[in-house]
Amino acid sequence: MAAQTNAHGKPLREVAVVSFAQSPNVRREDHRNEVEMLMPVVGEVFGRLGLTKDDMDFVCSGSTDYLVGSPFSFVMALDAVGAWPPMRESHVEMDGAWALYEAWTLLQDGELDTALVYAFGRSSPGQLDRVLALQLDPYYVAPLWPDPVALAALQAQALIDAGKATEADFARIAADNRRRALSNPNAQVAKDQTPDELLADDYLVAPLRRHAVPPISDGCAAIVLAAGDRARELADRPAWITGIAHRMETPSLGARDLTDSPSTRDAAADAGVDGAAVDVAEIYAPFASQEVIVRNALGIGPDVSVNPSGGALAAHPLMVAGLTRIGEAANRIMDGTASTALAHATSGPCLQQNLVCGLAADPAGKES
Repeated sequence: MAAQTNAHGKPLREVAVVSFAQSPNVRREDHRNEVEMLMPVVGEVFGRLGLTKDDMDFVCSGSTDYLVGSPFSFVMALDAVGAWPPMRESHVEMDGAWALYEAWTLLQDGELDTALVYAFGRSSPGQLDRVLALQLDPYYVAPLWPDPVALAALQAQALIDAGKATEADFARIAADNRRRALSNPNAQVAKDQTPDELLADDYLVAPLRRHAVPPISDGCAAIVLAAGDRARELADRPAWITGIAHRMETPSLGARDLTDSPSTRDAAADAGVDGAAVDVAEIYAPFASQEVIVRNALGIGPDVSVNPSGGALAAHPLMVAGLTRIGEAANRIMDGTASTALAHATSGPCLQQNLVCGLAADPAGKES
């Protein structure tokens, strides 16, 4: 895993994940609003370090108003952090992984040493099929109201037609992720089932059966980033970000090869991440078929532990699942079970936009 450099060829500032916390992921959060969901998570991510909001030089969040159903919902969510006294704060209308990218970028300037990144999403109250259709081409595609499962099914069928995967492969991936989720107390779907048992599931949209589709989830997560010596002060074993990059593809589905993800491959290359050389990979693949594509794009080696948390097939809070992949990968570094890891996040239909983050116990990206 090669360390990233800036435009002048100089090494980037050392930045690490020093704390990660998340809420249990549930099918429906009926009794708490977004602020009430976030407050214990923010308290936990600070409590691990003995810090408060006043110790943060920057705060950045990721969410979307379309899920909450009200404008500027992120302003309300600031109550979970503490909006007074005033602080340096920003928001991205994206998954929290992109909020982490913004915070990492600002930490590179050298004026800030710490940052809180958090994300929240409640998918249960709204109609996801209609909400997510609004991100499609407004003239030719959105008026047809295609739901995300139908679009993913087109992608899965393209994989099968190209000879790159089978329905049995999707069942095996789902079985593996559900089994790994048994050790994750925050997972929503955790079961020990064989691929053959899963192949008995009904189709939602052929060739995708129920097990190959992510659950509807409500949840939130938070990460604290710190730079240089400040990270070493806060954590015994920081998870250093060795590189991070994101790339996107055309929103026109008909102009893309849906069986491949060049933006994932390019992001990994720009971040200096070698998928064959890491110990752990946390992949954000909402659909089992998409894990095939992302694995191939990243060049994941056979000895890499993929989604030890259970991945997005075990819990899928929109706007949070990508940040959770970074947090779960960082946890494997911080608890000493891995020396190197990568985290992948995606946004948009059929893997349109992708982010790759490299993490290591050594800030140079070498195994310790």
